[in-house]
Amino acid sequence: MGSLPDQFDRPVHIAVIGGTGLTQMAGYTPVAALNPVTPWGVPSSPIQILEHNGVPIAFLARHGVHHQHAPHEIPVRANIAALRAIGVRTIIAFSAVGSLQEEIRPMDFVVPDQIIDRTKGIRPFTFFEGGIVGHVGFADPFDAKVAAVVQKCASAMEGEGVTLHQGGTVICMEGPQFSTRAESNMYRSWGGSVINMSALPEAKLAREAELTYQMICMATDYDCWHDSEDVDVAMVMKYMAANGANAKRLVGAVLDELAKQEHSDMVMAKHWEGTTVAGLKFMTKPEGRNPEAVKRVEYLFPGCFGS
Repeated sequence: MGSLPDQFDRPVHIAVIGGTGLTQMAGYTPVAALNPVTPWGVPSSPIQILEHNGVPIAFLARHGVHHQHAPHEIPVRANIAALRAIGVRTIIAFSAVGSLQEEIRPMDFVVPDQIIDRTKGIRPFTFFEGGIVGHVGFADPFDAKVAAVVQKCASAMEGEGVTLHQGGTVICMEGPQFSTRAESNMYRSWGGSVINMSALPEAKLAREAELTYQMICMATDYDCWHDSEDVDVAMVMKYMAANGANAKRLVGAVLDELAKQEHSDMVMAKHWEGTTVAGLKFMTKPEGRNPEAVKRVEYLFPGCFGS
């Protein structure tokens, strides 16, 4: 990665945030490695710019190049801000998850449409603080338009070992420890479909940044509620290795579909454009805006306050 250029002169509109088990994209040619510095620090890893069929894609390793960032240590604000700054408007986020339902088997994929937050409030979770107040709607934390694209791509792969469950609720827990048996059964009683440690605050910050965001989950275990073997790291990595090729093929097919002209407005997040900025201008009156907070916001939204 060190031999790649550290600049790229075209905007990149689509990004993949890779989690455990998806640390690279097969069939994509690396053309640059960017190291942006944001008001919230530097991202988890250099942002690799990859090209496929002439379309640039940004790839960011959520846990770092060497998987050195624990879930609560991920610099999520820097990740999202840096991606937006290079032109990204759509994020496909990949995550290994535990299954909370019998029908979601290890190696199945899930495209969730809801989240329950079980983090502990120790992760920075908003861009808007310290003299700027902003509120965004989060009733539907993922993007139904992108979810439909993922479903279409997965349906074409049903005979090739890809099983996808459309919709479902992610329980996002703090970690880094796995659940207790009592917690696991409680989450099942709430209607949870899968559990991970990385959906939040990633999805919240993407919404604040007016980005289209959809997570693709791959089940690696049955957490600890099931009467099979309890989850551990070895189990997670075993299933990730066994199903890694399917994960890359599915994500690759989604990227190829999103690159089509018919999806350009969706990829540019036109349906989210302006939703955050309008609220920012309304909430905190000019007299109450901290100049440093204004600078941070204008990194995301240049000229937001007319400066």
